Amino acid sequence: MPSPVIRCRQCGYQFALDSHDLDEGRAPCRQCGATVPIRGVRPGSRSSKPSGGSYLYVWVIAGIVLAGLLAIGCCGGLIFFAFKSMQPTEFPDQTQDYADARKTFKTKLVKSGPAPQNNWVAEAPPPGVTEVTYTSGGLKLKAWINKPKPGEAPMPAVLYLHSGYAFETSHWDQCQPFRDAGFVTMTPLLRGENGQPGAFSFFYDEVDDAVAAAEMLAATPGVDPKHVFVAGHGTGGTLALLCAMTSKRFKGCASFSGSPDQVTFLRGQKHVVTFDQNDPNEFAMRSPLAYPKSFKCPVRLYIGDTDLPIAMSSQKLAEKAGAVGLNVQASEVEGDLESDVGPAMAEAIIFFKNLP
Repeated sequence: MPSPVIRCRQCGYQFALDSHDLDEGRAPCRQCGATVPIRGVRPGSRSSKPSGGSYLYVWVIAGIVLAGLLAIGCCGGLIFFAFKSMQPTEFPDQTQDYADARKTFKTKLVKSGPAPQNNWVAEAPPPGVTEVTYTSGGLKLKAWINKPKPGEAPMPAVLYLHSGYAFETSHWDQCQPFRDAGFVTMTPLLRGENGQPGAFSFFYDEVDDAVAAAEMLAATPGVDPKHVFVAGHGTGGTLALLCAMTSKRFKGCASFSGSPDQVTFLRGQKHVVTFDQNDPNEFAMRSPLAYPKSFKCPVRLYIGDTDLPIAMSSQKLAEKAGAVGLNVQASEVEGDLESDVGPAMAEAIIFFKNLP
């Protein structure tokens, strides 16, 4: 077996090692006498090249580093795109009042039919609740109301807009705190819901229904027409915001986890879209964020502290409305889309009662 060969780092001279050098772990250069350390030298190898084991070690380390960088890059990319998808939409600057825009805009429905929630059941109003009929655009629609007792002083009232796409008794129960606080409440069933007439349009024609119900509420004997408020949860919260931009009927508005931006809200929910998605105006006319200067009463947007996309668009809406002097604020409460309703409603009651 040939003797290992090593190169001197001082003078570059190459020389063969003997067994004594290998035992010592170092060798004097045969030309300049400098001490040359011996590491990883095998018989027949040269110190100027790493051994196969050294190459393997380098490749393993490089592979680990590369895998780590790829993992960080992938995670970072996913986080970036997730955050990007939650960013509020940059709608064009508002140049027209929302109520005026509704007078000329006509939504184009690509699907005409009932609301998408078809698992509803017909429910009779509980004791003390009256089912009434109101008219909206020629449609005869139903609503539940706890009518004031004759002879009582006029009472403030809340039009409460339910979540989801069908009315349930639980929605009526949800707004009990308003009644406990001395408000008359009305919850309307909207077009296309619960077997009612009309085509579901997703946050557009339903606004007309809600405003029509509010007018009936204001005309109810025992209701103070100057103190009619609008509130809603989830989809109802979005409608409440749109109502507050459409009509001067309301003294104040409270939205519980309503969505100001339908572009971001509808990602992953295309099954509920009924309108032409190629027309950006269709999204804008359903998005309060596109018309931040149009609120006609003080507004509070209550958002659960775990609902980041809605929180971001709500804060942006409040900032834009506040910039033109409107009394619009976003308020974070503890909870998510469902659990935040209780604490949010408690704050809304205080808000409504403190309005002059």
